[in-house]
Amino acid sequence: MKKEKVLIVGAGGQIGVELALALRNVYGNDNVIASDIKEAHPILRDSGPYAMLNAMDAIAMLELIKKEGITQVYLLAAVLSATGEKDPKRAWDINMQSLLQLLDIAVQEKLTKIYWPSSIAVFGSTTPRNGTPQQTVVEPRTVYGVSKYAGELWCQYYNQRWGLDVRSLRYPGLISWKSAPGGGTTDYAVEIYHEALKHKKYTCFLSEHTYLPMMYMDDAIRGTIELMEAPQEMIKSRMAYNLSAMSFSPAEIAASIQKHIPEFTIDYAPDFRQQIADGWPASIDDSVARDHWNWKHEFDLDKMTAAMLHNLSK
Repeated sequence: MKKEKVLIVGAGGQIGVELALALRNVYGNDNVIASDIKEAHPILRDSGPYAMLNAMDAIAMLELIKKEGITQVYLLAAVLSATGEKDPKRAWDINMQSLLQLLDIAVQEKLTKIYWPSSIAVFGSTTPRNGTPQQTVVEPRTVYGVSKYAGELWCQYYNQRWGLDVRSLRYPGLISWKSAPGGGTTDYAVEIYHEALKHKKYTCFLSEHTYLPMMYMDDAIRGTIELMEAPQEMIKSRMAYNLSAMSFSPAEIAASIQKHIPEFTIDYAPDFRQQIADGWPASIDDSVARDHWNWKHEFDLDKMTAAMLHNLSK
């Protein structure tokens, strides 16, 4: 068992629950402390230590890191794209302040590694929409995207200035059956499976042919841990790495579901999230991650649909 002590901040969200379980398998249950501002998710509470922690409370975070001898921190707490547009200043404060105070703590306490997720939301309408490369025009249109790109630059700065080993991924839309989505523009791709099983129909808040990059959560969790486990010399970029698996439209995911539930129907009622989606890439080029640290996805659309419907039906 590796001698690391890990803290996950914001562990109650869509990524955090599954990441905590995966990291406990790597480091041992007692060596991975999950934390969030709310009461523990049952899966987190029953599988290892849990702490109530506000990501904005730098003093409490520092005390917990010192008390538990933390060596690595995964900062997942954030206000996502659709939710962030309802209160942009709050989203900026939470997304930026939580990161900056952690970076300072990491330098002060000489933590070995920091993980901070970015997103395809950093890209905007001026970015090439198809096969968006690692380095390209970056002009985000949402406060979430603005905060994520600013955060990438801060992470790179702390690495260059203080040698802090901070790593990041630009996640596409993430799809999981274990936890609820957190207010993002790609949430339809989770909701649609629940509605297909419950009601055999779904009204999508994006238009029929809106293509967005997507990924099954198993791939995202594995990719995150592989990035963090890679030797330092393999991490040649300290901006977030593009990460990709598949790209599909609401019509295509509906067709994939109909292979299992033929009576399933879908209609469309685009709302304010359509404008957000229209400013994001339709597909992502993640060849840099594949070259630098050997990233490779496992799930395509039909394999993911089979897994989602099987697990949700149980």
